[in-house]
Amino acid sequence: MKKVLATLCLTGVMTLSAHAASDRATLDSRISAATSTIKQIMSVPDSAIPDKIAQQATCIAVVPGLKKGAFIFGAEYGRGVVTCRTGKGWSAPVFITLGGGSFGLQLGGQSTDVVLVAVNDKGFQDLLKSKFKIGGDAAAAAGPVGRNSTASTDILLNAELLSYSRSKGLFAGIDLTGTSVTQSMDDTKLFYGEGHSFEDILKGNVPVPDDAKAFVRTVARYFHSVQK
Repeated sequence: MKKVLATLCLTGVMTLSAHAASDRATLDSRISAATSTIKQIMSVPDSAIPDKIAQQATCIAVVPGLKKGAFIFGAEYGRGVVTCRTGKGWSAPVFITLGGGSFGLQLGGQSTDVVLVAVNDKGFQDLLKSKFKIGGDAAAAAGPVGRNSTASTDILLNAELLSYSRSKGLFAGIDLTGTSVTQSMDDTKLFYGEGHSFEDILKGNVPVPDDAKAFVRTVARYFHSVQK
């Protein structure tokens, strides 16, 4: 019964949100919020994503303001943007939806910024799927924090995605097992004015629109490869 109620709560949130029409200004605002999130996280070395992870990252997903619903059985829902590393730099962004259910009494809604870091080609391939579940379809782990922190060999060998959250200024790794990531095709088509595939965009075959250049530059600044 609990599982049924949780599923109904989550389905309600996802259905209502899916039908909330986005406009170009909303998408621009989402990209701007994602840019600010990356800047604020990475500009404080003691609470930033470790350099080693930043250097090997294949994709970065930012979901600014993930909402946790005030249900008896909680539901989480958020919309974000993704860019991936290509041979020509970081790609133009695509839009995603992140949603998941959580049991336990919720004392009220709260907003959390979420960052997903794909750390290898498998993680990159996950983000090309129309939908996947973290911890099920994609191996994931809570990411380590601190610019000079060393990620365990175990994490780097076994995880495809590292997950982080920031709430009330605190940035930390978070377990997002059971959370689903879905391509937001309507938002992506609206942003580009035509139906580019996620694969074309994330592989760098579509130019970065002016509205997204600040976001891509910010990611490139903090997630750069080691110079050889």
